[in-house]
Amino acid sequence: MARRISFVLALICVVAVSPFARADEPDADPLATFDVPLPTLGGTQFWADQLIFGSWRVQRNTVTGESRLLDGDNFRHATGTFETCRDRLIAISREREMPALTSRVVLVLHGLGRSRGSMAGLADYLSENPDWTVMTLGYPTTQGSIADHAQTLAGVVDQFDGVSEINFVAHSLGNLVIRRWMHDIAERADTSPPDWRLGRFVMLGPPNHQPTLGRLLTPLDKDGLIVGQAARQLGIGWSEVADTLATPPCQFGIIAGGTGKRGYNPLIAGDDDGVVGVESARLTGARDFRLVRAEHSFIMNDDEVQRLTRRFLETGWFETPDSAQPIVADASE
Repeated sequence: MARRISFVLALICVVAVSPFARADEPDADPLATFDVPLPTLGGTQFWADQLIFGSWRVQRNTVTGESRLLDGDNFRHATGTFETCRDRLIAISREREMPALTSRVVLVLHGLGRSRGSMAGLADYLSENPDWTVMTLGYPTTQGSIADHAQTLAGVVDQFDGVSEINFVAHSLGNLVIRRWMHDIAERADTSPPDWRLGRFVMLGPPNHQPTLGRLLTPLDKDGLIVGQAARQLGIGWSEVADTLATPPCQFGIIAGGTGKRGYNPLIAGDDDGVVGVESARLTGARDFRLVRAEHSFIMNDDEVQRLTRRFLETGWFETPDSAQPIVADASE
């Protein structure tokens, strides 16, 4: 019964993230700024972050193209062009004497059909370490391809002035967005991705190889009209992206969910977290690997996962070097 429930929930998630869902915000005056901040829902499937400064961010609407400035409580302080919103943020940061970013940053990415709020608990836990600034990137997973989301990430990272080290934590699809961004950097540089700012990278439930569930479900939506292009690429469109996902040129660790036995989903061979199989999560080159008893959608909220994530970011190991479980290439590879 539990396995059937897990499968039904997965189907519900696929339908719930349809790009034809109504936009979550009303249209705004494209040239307005606000002396009185206005509440919003924060943006989910129609807004992509363009600039992040602490808990503040400038977002772009994927339908209208307009930008807006939100604070950490999702109140809107400006709307219009990106430049208008950026300049307003600069002015506010000076007026309020907001602290600059630390030289070390941890950037957190959510997964398919989710929003930055889904990573809030983990981000808050990581923020207990004062040595870095933790920020979450919001991107509309149903509104574009993995390459499109990688461009969103690139735009945000390019504006991290004064930052000397960028670490990453990602859930599910977010891991592929980061890997695609790393590939794009290498393509532009015609060499290995420049790693002078890359710190460490923790992957949570990553579909590093074509996930079985995606292969089974996306033929029902061959054009990605329901679940979006990124979801389609996880299934029947995997061949489009497989060669554009770089192996991270930095220390990275993987945390996969499962039961240690048959997994949560009867449609997936071997152990799994209900959505991604353990074997699909593994990626050669990982410095450390851990299997935890957790389901895919909520793995980031697991206490043990949060502890392991912070430990890896701080030391490069989930526990100690002696207990590490690196993933090395088979002799046949």
